[in-house]
Amino acid sequence: MPNPEAGAAGPPGAAVRKRSVTVAGHRTSFSLEEAFWQALKDQARAEGLSLAALVKQIDRDRKGNLSSAIRVYLLEQSRRI
Repeated sequence: MPNPEAGAAGPPGAAVRKRSVTVAGHRTSFSLEEAFWQALKDQARAEGLSLAALVKQIDRDRKGNLSSAIRVYLLEQSRRI
């Protein structure tokens, strides 16, 4: 049964938003749920990196699309805790 407090868009943090950052001198866009966006900012801060630097690192090592690579990276980092 749907959660009426979550609203029509789903649970809090589930709304997908497109973001843009500059990576290696060019603007790149990716879509992430708000919860992943916040986790990405938190991870960059924890690693002492700018958001763009962390995205550049993930982009360099990725195999699939950037949005998926970011989600997988954040999941892997959360499992190390």
